[in-house]
Amino acid sequence: MSQQADHAKTFKALHVKGDPVILYNCWDAGSASAIASAGAKAIATGSWPVAAAHGFADGENIPLELMAENVRRIVATVDLPVSSDIESGYGSDPATVANTVKQVVEAGAIGFNFEDQIVGGSDLYATDEQASRISAARKAADSKVAGIFINARTDIFLKAKPDTHSDAMLDEAIARANAYENAGADGFFAPGLADETLIKRLCDAVSLPVNIIALPHVPENRILASLGVARVSYGPVPYRKMAAWLEDQARSAIDYKG
Repeated sequence: MSQQADHAKTFKALHVKGDPVILYNCWDAGSASAIASAGAKAIATGSWPVAAAHGFADGENIPLELMAENVRRIVATVDLPVSSDIESGYGSDPATVANTVKQVVEAGAIGFNFEDQIVGGSDLYATDEQASRISAARKAADSKVAGIFINARTDIFLKAKPDTHSDAMLDEAIARANAYENAGADGFFAPGLADETLIKRLCDAVSLPVNIIALPHVPENRILASLGVARVSYGPVPYRKMAAWLEDQARSAIDYKG
């Protein structure tokens, strides 16, 4: 077994309902090294911070080749499983998605987030269309390395205000989770979901390990674990905190006479 396949196996085993793996998202090799030194069991990029760190806006604006090279540098820097965020696959058709997956796996990633929103629009891909895209991603990943972890993301909740999240939205999320699992997904990511009752219902209803993002309005990790969450990620939060700290430190240095 290659080291990449071994890391993929290790990464999948970290997803345990009630004992979530914590992924404090990085944006480059330096931030990945710092997070690894803190005791992380795995490393994961976030599309927003990676784009921002390289001077781009989120939404597949950072060139795919540069994004993949960033993954390659992170993999070379840390001796941990590295998962990459590929947003919506850099294209709508399954063939383009497959090409994107091959590039990030060739760069050393052992998993990736793959979302169902249509980048540049306001809608989501229809469930069956996204399932076909996940199936293409699965085949592409398997052609390179066994056991690559596909974290299928739905943007149902992220596109709506938290106080509007409803049972109907949860039912749609559950239906998508089941369809995505049948297409080859290994995990289900529901960013934006924060209501404890809805999170527990989701974790109870789907067999895939559920990923929740630790945004400011989301319950703390201890509570997420009690609800059955198997993965907690931080998305853009670490980068935004770092950037705010850096700006404050720079302002203090520049305004030293004050």
